[in-house]
Amino acid sequence: MRLFIAIRFDAAFLGALTDFQAQMKARNVRGRFSPLENLHLTLAFVGEYGDPDAVMDAMASVPFEPFSLRLEGVGHFGELYWAGLAESPALAAYARRLRRALAERNIPFDCKRFSPHITLIRKAEFHGETPLPEIRPPEAETEVTGVSLMRSDRGKHGHVYTEIGRIGETI
Repeated sequence: MRLFIAIRFDAAFLGALTDFQAQMKARNVRGRFSPLENLHLTLAFVGEYGDPDAVMDAMASVPFEPFSLRLEGVGHFGELYWAGLAESPALAAYARRLRRALAERNIPFDCKRFSPHITLIRKAEFHGETPLPEIRPPEAETEVTGVSLMRSDRGKHGHVYTEIGRIGETI
């Protein structure tokens, strides 16, 4: 089972992200746009792991306090375009504690440096290139009230993400 731990967003924040995607489409950015239901912020990518209960136990061991996130900036990793987030000490601290809890329980996860971003488009291109047009994300802020354990399955039209557990309030 392919697992990851993520922050999911409320309807207003998702609306701002999809409006931003529409702006990019209008500026002739092409690629595989992330569907609304797949927009999230990954805190830790676990990958293939057969014990979601152990991951939930690790998540439950990390105290969670709600905090705010705000869209800020845009960028790309090669052909992957993303929306950035304003610096958030609460987010950074929570991600650090969560990853430590996974490591202490020998739950494997991608140990790359945490770089908070929201994937908007995969295999993106702008006039045959990858540089971004000059588009700013809309002003949007959300209150993070919980963290989700997600399962990723390959579907007919791309990956399908399903929440299988949650710490904190429901969205």
